Amino acid sequence: MNSKHIAIIGAGPAGLMAADVLSAAGMRVEIFEAKPSVGRKFLMAGKGGLNITHNEPMSNFIRRYDQPDWLKPMIDTFDATRIRAWMESLGVDSFVGTSGRVFPTEMKAAPLLRRWLSSLKKRGVRVHCRHYWQGFTDKGDLRFATAEGKKTVAPDATILALGGGSWASLGSDGAWITILARKGVNISPLLPSNCGFKATWSPFLQPHLGKPLKNISGWVKGSEEHASSAEAVLTTYGIEGGLVYALSRPLREEIIAHGSAILYLDLMPHMSEAALVARLTSSRKQSCDNTWRKANLEGVKAALIREALPKEQWGNPINVAACVKKYPITLTGMQPIDEAISTSGGVMRESLNEDLMLHTLPNVFCAGEMLDWDAPTGGYLLTGCFASGVFAAKGVLKTFVRSSTR
Repeated sequence: MNSKHIAIIGAGPAGLMAADVLSAAGMRVEIFEAKPSVGRKFLMAGKGGLNITHNEPMSNFIRRYDQPDWLKPMIDTFDATRIRAWMESLGVDSFVGTSGRVFPTEMKAAPLLRRWLSSLKKRGVRVHCRHYWQGFTDKGDLRFATAEGKKTVAPDATILALGGGSWASLGSDGAWITILARKGVNISPLLPSNCGFKATWSPFLQPHLGKPLKNISGWVKGSEEHASSAEAVLTTYGIEGGLVYALSRPLREEIIAHGSAILYLDLMPHMSEAALVARLTSSRKQSCDNTWRKANLEGVKAALIREALPKEQWGNPINVAACVKKYPITLTGMQPIDEAISTSGGVMRESLNEDLMLHTLPNVFCAGEMLDWDAPTGGYLLTGCFASGVFAAKGVLKTFVRSSTR
């Protein structure tokens, strides 16, 4: 197979990973990025420690995705073990945290990105920044707007890795939707995912906004199997944090269907309701504050109980325990898509073949967050982007092999 010219549009994790695979196979690869530098959202993810993947068994891992049957062949191609091996090949060590999350030892994205780009450069990969993709010419060539004016490129194959619609300032503005829709590509609407949700708090709770709710679990009625155990934070607009991010899919579906959703919290998941009643009962002769404090019910958690129960019930162990173990919060909306960590929706499975090539655009492939899949934070988003980038690149290679044997 002769060396082919591949254009990759988008220099995020999916696009860079596709370039990695294709350049290793001897292809002539060019990456086109709209922003002045590459990997901006990747670097933003690294500010919190760069949780790059997760070490849990695949049977659990794959259930984190909303379309596990579609994603599994991709992730099998580039799973957590392979991601860690790839990092090691770049000289970046990783470790597994107590929760099973995988991080680079330096806990930063920048050192990994620098080594990655250096490796790609050594293989001849060319990166063109400030190249904003504007669609196709009548002949099917790629059209770009650049600082020097309009430019066209005629590659042998193209991989689109343009991201979803969140954090537009970092490059994912969703402008590709109009371009592909005009080409007959079916696209599920982009919606905020891994985002905060709107709720109304009384003035009583104002002093507690911004303080973390730790050691809690949460669920949505009808989706108890997806219960989440993580932290959350009460905010001026409602609630955010890992717990609600993990539940964003069922919460979003409830809000779209009914206009609101109820998030249930167990404020003390490591204690049974009966044990909590017993602990509250044993100290009933003391003040309410002391009784609750001895039961480890204080701070934000105590404020939430006072918010929900009438004052005359604060001394009732049964009512307090019931409220602690199933605390309802009515959510009335989602934060705007540009403030979400990621988006759901995108190019639908039916518009792609088994190699992620668009049916209506031969030799044009899609990868990353612009595909119609959804996952929580915790390493699942990055794994999906990496894996789909690898999968699309291998799809390109398979297509060339098939065409050369005809």
